Amino acid sequence: MKVTIVGSGYVGLVTGACFSEVGIDVVCVDIDENKISNLNKGIIPIYEPGLEDMITRNMKKGRLSFTTQIKDAVKDSEAVFISVGTPPDEDGSADLKYVIAVARDCGKHIDDYTLVITKSTVPVGTSLKVKNAVQEELDKRGVDVSFDVASNPEFLKEGAAINDFLKPDRIVVGVENERAKEILKKLYKPFTLNGHPVLFMDIVSAEMTKYAANSMLATKISFMNDIANLCEIVGADVNKVRKGIGSDTRIGNKFIYPGIGYGGSCFPKDVQALIRTGGEHNYDLQVLKAVEAVNKKQKVVLFNKILKHFNGDLEGKTITLWGLSFKPQTDDMREAPSLEIVKRLLEAGATVKAYDPIAIEEAKHHFGDTISYYKDQYEALIDADCLAILTEWPEFKFPNFNIVNRLLKNPFIFDGRNIYDRFEMKAKGFDYFCIGVDTAKEIVTPVLSSAS
Repeated sequence: MKVTIVGSGYVGLVTGACFSEVGIDVVCVDIDENKISNLNKGIIPIYEPGLEDMITRNMKKGRLSFTTQIKDAVKDSEAVFISVGTPPDEDGSADLKYVIAVARDCGKHIDDYTLVITKSTVPVGTSLKVKNAVQEELDKRGVDVSFDVASNPEFLKEGAAINDFLKPDRIVVGVENERAKEILKKLYKPFTLNGHPVLFMDIVSAEMTKYAANSMLATKISFMNDIANLCEIVGADVNKVRKGIGSDTRIGNKFIYPGIGYGGSCFPKDVQALIRTGGEHNYDLQVLKAVEAVNKKQKVVLFNKILKHFNGDLEGKTITLWGLSFKPQTDDMREAPSLEIVKRLLEAGATVKAYDPIAIEEAKHHFGDTISYYKDQYEALIDADCLAILTEWPEFKFPNFNIVNRLLKNPFIFDGRNIYDRFEMKAKGFDYFCIGVDTAKEIVTPVLSSAS
């Protein structure tokens, strides 16, 4: 079986690599000649654990190839996946020009039945636009080639995408007939042998499912951050509150960890796009507007804590940041809280030193030479006035605190991800500030309990 993946970004590469891993012949297409040239040399444009080895292995076995020529790629392909970007416009709506361009290319070049599958995250109704674009090009050619469209949204977590694809919680597929359904059943059979469900539905529902899922997760994050801020004001401990509500099976314990806001390629864009879709249908999505507003405010909470601790004056202060990516196990900095925090620190006159295990090169595209970059997390601490944790990378969880204390000018730690035990930090001599607890007013002795 042969499939074509158009778009060799994050989703396209993971999809192509995983399909080839189970024996499907895959051709990945991209208009970026430099990217394709690098991929053919084994140079991967993104960081994702396990992806490079999987791509290299399947290229050697002849099951995975890369090209800029969509005309050759779609020949003999049973299915074409559209996996190009859908960046947000200024009004928050998804820009579909790349999706429609691929649909038109399919219409220009297919010569036998083909299933055109939208993998990109797209607003409700996009598949109809894809279908019309393919048909318009077929009509221009004056040929009668049958095709179908389908929606197959991705639910990949950056940093765990390979496992998510190979062992999915569920596979959501929107189809309009049995022929399309059978092709997708065959494609995904290797991934469903252990009982992982394929949820077939109509196309509109599949498109909505993607946005609804990400918006729900974003809602949980913003809700918990709002509660965390209230906890600080009233003297409650958000960590205990989180455990209390997370034990309720109706709520669960995922995505209720307080922090400095969500970022990345999905949540911000998808929340905005769904709000826009509501507006286009004269429906005001008030909850999601609040989710977005809370998230924007949350990204400056840690900066405000730093500013307050230094009595509103950061001029001449040196701040060390551990972590720049929006989450661990990725170099993705799209909508990362670090972008807003660094901006505020620089505007306040501070000098910024930063360390991230993976995202330094990506950070240079955003910050240039306005901050200093380090290859060692401890070297970045030398003569800094404080340390701020922005990303919960595993290597930050158990550092040598004796070295940290010795290298910092002041034993101040601002933890935007609540990865440390505040009582231990105080016992080690640090002034420790986290999210959802007013540690400045707190009694040091912890309340003992049977539950950790």
